[in-house]
Amino acid sequence: MRYQTLRSFTSLKHQPFPFRHIASSYPVRAHSSFTSRTLRFPGSKALRAAPTIPFLGAFFTSNSKAEEPSDSMSYPDQRSDDQWRAVLSPDQFRILREKGTERAGTGEYDSHYPSEGVYNCAGCDTPLYKASHKFKSGCGWPAYFDSIPGAVTRHVDNTFGMKRTEIVCSNCGGHLGHVFEGEGYPTPTDERHCVNSISLRFTEDEGKTGEGQNAKAKA
Repeated sequence: MRYQTLRSFTSLKHQPFPFRHIASSYPVRAHSSFTSRTLRFPGSKALRAAPTIPFLGAFFTSNSKAEEPSDSMSYPDQRSDDQWRAVLSPDQFRILREKGTERAGTGEYDSHYPSEGVYNCAGCDTPLYKASHKFKSGCGWPAYFDSIPGAVTRHVDNTFGMKRTEIVCSNCGGHLGHVFEGEGYPTPTDERHCVNSISLRFTEDEGKTGEGQNAKAKA
């Protein structure tokens, strides 16, 4: 009896470890807290968790063709920072010249939907958007599906680790906001120009648009 027991135990030593079958039958799902670790089980091959896919930036990416910004980029209105500070409020300077952003839902033109009129650049008074371009997006900032031809320039914006498309005034380079595509809004272009209210100045009379532009540029 003792010999038979020892013989049975010896034969068991050469059998595959049962957990090998368990590990191969049940896939291991790695939690995000240890995605870089290697999981090992007795008698099985190492299992390495799949790397995390950086997909968050895709939600903020515009497919529009945009130019890469460069130090050599110039605009017709070439006022210096000191000259801009003399004609802009601190908030206007922070957003237009330093590419800041106003808090969502606080802008003067967020819920502003006139039937006629034009939204000009708050810095140089260049016409940018018509009242007919504006639509309700619910994003917390004024939204436009298009701009006056040639009034807005697009640049690639790689700040905050994501790729977006910045929009600026084509005359002075003042920062307006960002443009996004393919969001499904029922507009002719399927674009949303997300603009800071502080970057704009509205006028009801389209005939007076741009009258103060040359005067400001000479200041």
